[in-house]
Amino acid sequence: MTDWTIRRPGEADLDALTALGRRTFTETFGHLYRPEDLSAFLEQSFGADGLPAEFRDPAFRFRVVDAGGVLAGFAKTGPSYLPVPDDGRKKIELRQLYVLKDWHGTGAAQALMDWALEVARSGDHDDMYLSVYSENVRAQRFYARYGFEEVGKVVFMVGDQADDDRLWRLRLR
Repeated sequence: MTDWTIRRPGEADLDALTALGRRTFTETFGHLYRPEDLSAFLEQSFGADGLPAEFRDPAFRFRVVDAGGVLAGFAKTGPSYLPVPDDGRKKIELRQLYVLKDWHGTGAAQALMDWALEVARSGDHDDMYLSVYSENVRAQRFYARYGFEEVGKVVFMVGDQADDDRLWRLRLR
């Protein structure tokens, strides 16, 4: 499972991209939620007003892991919606970095992160922010390797369930 490339997705990839988002979130976190909360979140995040709308918005950028025509992961950057300080610094957010479990350990997540950091640096941003579930230790270790630091707490809603997420920041300069 090491034969993959990172590329910019096109409109023809949109159905596969939304299916990938639903699948990766469900396989990673689905066991934590009541079915109705999970369903509401997936519709909000990956339904017509979620990822497809962001895909068509020039403020957001995407890259996918293409494994022989099958999408195995993706990353999305965009304007920050997280509660970050209003300190005059130019911010960007890593909105999602999702890789299917079968593709963990292949370098795909690192390639997506390298792309996201290049987007941030080429856009002359001062800081990159992200949120990560408080119990997702694997992701926290991954982000820490890139120099991200926990700087606060945020509530992440999945349907009616409030999750305890952590706010992380990487100072780019």
